[in-house]
Formats: sequence, structure tokens, C-alpha cells
Amino acid sequence: MLSAFVRAFKTPDLRKKILFTLAIMAIYRLGTHIPSPGIDYSLVQQCQQVATSAGSVLGMANLFSGGAMMQLSIFALGIMPYITAAIIVQLLTVVIPRFEALKKEGQAGQTKMTQYTRLLTIGLAVLQASTLVTIAREPARLFGGACATVMPDDSVPALLLMVLTMTAGTGLIMWLGELITEKGIGNGMSLLIFVSIAATFPASFGAIYQQSATTFVLVMLMGLAIVAAVVYVEQCQRRIPVQYAKRMIGRRQYGGTSTYIPLKLNMANVIPIIFASSILMLPQLAANFSRPTDPTQTSPEWVTFVDRYLSMGFSGQGTHWVYMAIYVAMLIFFTFFYVSVTFNPTEVADNMKRYGGFIPGIRAGRPTAEYLQYVITRITTVGAIYLAALALMPLIAFNALQIVDFPLGGASILIIVGVGLQTVKQIESQLQQHDYEGFLR
Repeated sequence: MLSAFVRAFKTPDLRKKILFTLAIMAIYRLGTHIPSPGIDYSLVQQCQQVATSAGSVLGMANLFSGGAMMQLSIFALGIMPYITAAIIVQLLTVVIPRFEALKKEGQAGQTKMTQYTRLLTIGLAVLQASTLVTIAREPARLFGGACATVMPDDSVPALLLMVLTMTAGTGLIMWLGELITEKGIGNGMSLLIFVSIAATFPASFGAIYQQSATTFVLVMLMGLAIVAAVVYVEQCQRRIPVQYAKRMIGRRQYGGTSTYIPLKLNMANVIPIIFASSILMLPQLAANFSRPTDPTQTSPEWVTFVDRYLSMGFSGQGTHWVYMAIYVAMLIFFTFFYVSVTFNPTEVADNMKRYGGFIPGIRAGRPTAEYLQYVITRITTVGAIYLAALALMPLIAFNALQIVDFPLGGASILIIVGVGLQTVKQIESQLQQHDYEGFLR
């Protein structure tokens, strides 16, 4: 891997792409530290120092923003509105015939769907910015602890300016990601998420080291084992052999080739974790709005119930098994749901039959679809268990080792490993193309 990077920097055009990508990443990280208008940055820093588990309600969004959400910066929303919009548009291809037709139109249809994703991203950004500003008006609900205010001016014009700034920040992030995809190396949006998550690692590891040096060494050893396991599983494929029959068209013979259908063990990737975490966040968010800001007042009974059974329990007590059971059940459900949406065995079998392909030992048509469904069900079962194990690691780490911010579990490790593998493969493929240019000439 290191030799590949050295060769990449020795290649002029590839070096320009890598440096351009690093420059865009630097601009993105700079924007996460620029406070929104109307926010007193010194007060935000004070609130973060006394922050309690109340802020963990928005933990997933804060993770994907690289900590910018809790700083109320111009990039506070991060990449989450775009991720949500992309998932919604992808799911709508199954529900709305118009979107399904666009998906089949090739590049022209994909361009239109990208435009719909951009428009939906801006709409979601306005909604999420308004929600965040509303919560930030009472910072105790966002940060917890004895946090009085972070807004010297909470008039309507100031609030509208904050919403507009955060929405514009989301649009700028979307543009930066597309610039990386077009002129840099790798997928732009994925790399920005990668940078956001990686930026939280030093603080997390530093907090673990301050807690205990022994715990830090144990976590690092666990991290190496987890990364190795995730790399191994993410590279796993179930290859279904496909044979194409020979056909004579005129005097030429076509077909007769052998190939395979690669089915990943984790076809749903990180989507089920995002879905399950977002839904389980809703009761905690509702309880946060209903919890009295005065510590002398008693919370309603349903708020106490949510804090005990439907929260991550980062307030000094372990996460309840009820939360874990619901989390695992939702992860399994969303894994099967997302795989069923993205992979249609009947459609794959029909396409194979149309072009004269068949699986050896399986008849074309309906038997092929049933066989593919059987295989995909077995693979998805293992993938769902794998995702559940990764998602529970931060909760188990807190219960067992009292580590509040465990960086090597759940969505973070999946994204870090997945984006890293994808980027390295793209660099290697471009290096191969550069080497082949001499032979082609």
C-alpha cells in the first residue's frame, strides 16, 4: 500500500488529483471551526466542557459532521442532509414508477436523479437547520449541564440568518464533494464523511488514554483486531457462476463465456445502522424537549422511562438490554429490507435469461430467481449478525470498560474501512492505466 502511494506521488497527473483532494479536505475541516453568525464561540466551548449525555442524542449527526454540529459552525449539518436525501431517492425508485424509469435510462436518468437529490438535500438542510437552531436556543437541551446560552441575540432575523448560513454550508459541502469526485481521487461525499469521522479519533483516543493507560493499550489491540475483521468481511464475496450459451449470428459466434455474480456479505453496508440509530434517536429527542431545564424540577414519568430503557445510558449507567434488543431487531429488519430493495433476484434472472445466461445446474427463469433468493437470504442473515455485532461494540465498551466515546465500532469503523479500501483501489487502478499507456502507444 505504501509503495502504491509513493508511485502515485511520482505520477504527475495522479499527484495533482491527490493534492487537490487534500486541499478540498482542508477547506472542509476549516469550515467546521468557523462559528455561525449569532453564535458566541467562547460560550460554545464552555458548554462543551460541561456537556453531559444529553448531547449524545445527536451523536450520529455530530459524528458525520466531524464535531461541527456541537460547535454550531457554518458546516454544522455536515453531510447528513445529503446522505438522507440520497437514501430517500434510492428508496423512491421502488415506490414511484417515474424514478424507476429514470434509473433504467442510464446516464441521462442518473443525472436527473442527482438533481432531485440536490434539491431534496437543500430542503432537508432547511428543516434540520431550523431544528438545530431551535434546540440551540436552550443549550441545556443540546449540551446538558449548566449551560445558559450561546446566542447573545435570539431575535427572529438572527435565527433566520443562522438557518440560511447552515443551509448554505450544506450546499457548499455538496459542491466540494462533487469537485473531489470530478477532479480529485475517490468518491467526494464518501471522503468528506471519512475526514469527519477520522477527525474525532484523536480526541477519543486521548480521552481513553487519560482514563487509563491499560485501557488505552487494550482498546488499540481491540482496534487492530476489529479493523482486520472488518476488512476481511468487507472483501468477502459469494461468487455465483454464470455461463452464457454460444450463439451463431451470421458467420460469427457470440457467447460461450463464463463469468460470475459477486454478492457481498454486507450488501447493505452502513445504511441499517443509520436507519436504526435515527429511529431510536426520536424518543430521546422528544424526551429532551420535555425534560425541564431546571434541575430541581422532576421529569415526567415517560421521560424517565425513555432515559432508562430507550437511551444509550451514557449518563453513568450501562445501556439497558431492552435498548440493545430493540436496536438489534431493527438492524436485522433494515438489513433485509434494504437488500430486498437494492437486489431483485427476479430481475437478475430475467436479464440472464434474455441474454442467454444460466447458472450451471439451475434452470433459467423462475428456478434461477428462487436459487438467487435462497443464496441472498443466507448471505444477508450473516451480514445482519455482523452489523449487529459492530453496532453493539460502543455500547458493550461502555458497559464493560466505561468508555463513553468508543471510536472503533458501529458506523464509524465501517465507513473508515470501506472508504479507505475504495480509495486505495481507485489509486491502484489509475496507476495501472498509467503503466499501460506505454504499451498502447
